[in-house]
Amino acid sequence: MTKENKRKASRFPGIMILLLLLIVLMFFITLGTGVITISPSDVIRTILGNGTDRQELVLFDIRLPRIILAFLVGTGLAVSGVILQGITQNDLAEPGILGINTGAGFAVVLFIFFIQDSIGGVFSVFIMPLFALAGALLAAFLIYILAWKNGVNPIRLVLVGIGINAGFSAALAILQLKMNPQDFRQATVWLSGDIWSADWTFVLALLPWILILVPLALQKSNILNVLRLGDDIAAGLGVKVERDRRLLLIIAVSLAGASVAAGGAITFLGLVIPHIARKVIGPLHHYIIPVSALMGGLLLMVSDTIGRNVMTPTEIPVGIVVAILSAPYFVYLLMKEN
Repeated sequence: MTKENKRKASRFPGIMILLLLLIVLMFFITLGTGVITISPSDVIRTILGNGTDRQELVLFDIRLPRIILAFLVGTGLAVSGVILQGITQNDLAEPGILGINTGAGFAVVLFIFFIQDSIGGVFSVFIMPLFALAGALLAAFLIYILAWKNGVNPIRLVLVGIGINAGFSAALAILQLKMNPQDFRQATVWLSGDIWSADWTFVLALLPWILILVPLALQKSNILNVLRLGDDIAAGLGVKVERDRRLLLIIAVSLAGASVAAGGAITFLGLVIPHIARKVIGPLHHYIIPVSALMGGLLLMVSDTIGRNVMTPTEIPVGIVVAILSAPYFVYLLMKEN
């Protein structure tokens, strides 16, 4: 490790504390802002059980589950982006660009179109992530098979992913033309990235995926560190390259699929956050993953707050806000990569 990377790694405790403080600050800001404004003192009183019935309804039944859901979705997409950039050795890889988000979105739109009305109720909320996972896995399987040629070349993997993304996007457009106006509107808003119908049921549906898969990704961080050195060197160091790449790909796809089911097809977040984390903390993934998890959650909390308040009472889908905030950085990366 170079002196510069050692210096960055030494920042890890301070950066984690700073991010946690910013998340707590954003948490209280978001609780108090919206169509109904609640002062910071009233927010604290309501949390302590001394608020009015109206304040408790707004905070605990409407805003709090949305805040937690935004944080979980941001965490899942950011960690998925870290893994995908690690296994492809390509700084432009992320679930949205590779077509994984679109595959998950296609499966969810199929669910909305054919199945949601027949199931209905709470049960459909827990079924939807499974459909999203199936769609994301299908996209990942197609990408992996089509990119295979005596092994998986990272550049080929990204190029094939872009093609798969275009194919699923076309299929989505065709499917939306067959929808009734209500389902079409729901699918359109959801595909633009929206924390829609956020309630405690959605939080409970997504939480197990994040609690299981993010620690699992962190456990595999040393493999990601070795894969950065190239497949030949990684194999020489004892890593079963293709087996470990497939496992990490499944983790990334599962995180992206579950997050897309809850938050829509949010792009760029999984691209930008890992880059910022690497610049701040260095190249080691056992630092990048936790920092990216908190940064991703924080960014989506901020984006959702902006989307809810900048044009009140009209809401801007959070995916659009993330794209506006992240697009300049994406253009910068493209220019840097020539």
